[in-house]
Amino acid sequence: MMQTVQLSIADGGYAAAVREALSRSCAWHIESVDRPDLAQKNVLVLDEFAFARLPLPLSNPERIVLISDPDPLVLAQAWDAGIVSVVSREDSLSTVLLAIMAAALRVAKIHSADISSGISPNVDSIPASIAPQNPGSGSKRLKHQ
Repeated sequence: MMQTVQLSIADGGYAAAVREALSRSCAWHIESVDRPDLAQKNVLVLDEFAFARLPLPLSNPERIVLISDPDPLVLAQAWDAGIVSVVSREDSLSTVLLAIMAAALRVAKIHSADISSGISPNVDSIPASIAPQNPGSGSKRLKHQ
């Protein structure tokens, strides 16, 4: 399945370099956007200007890769928003790609959890016991001789 990445980076040259690196690394569907569509469940690669326009709180902030200068205010806002991937423009494109790939893995994990999770009563299920089966099977001490 081809992952979609939304690029919202104001610097055209840098955006083109990220786009080219992505297209060479894997089978990505890359969309350059002025405003990221948060309704789509894909990876968002943003600069600090696109990040500043996002409505908070963010849904699924782990899918966002923020490309920013090391500005303490922006970094604090990203931390508060729950963004886990922040890279600098000075980082190599390989580092940026690794951050995007990690975000893509987190997105895939979220989607697989959405599909397989949920609480549904099952008449055939056996409740798990909280107490140990054998009361004498507590922790044992290792004897040194």
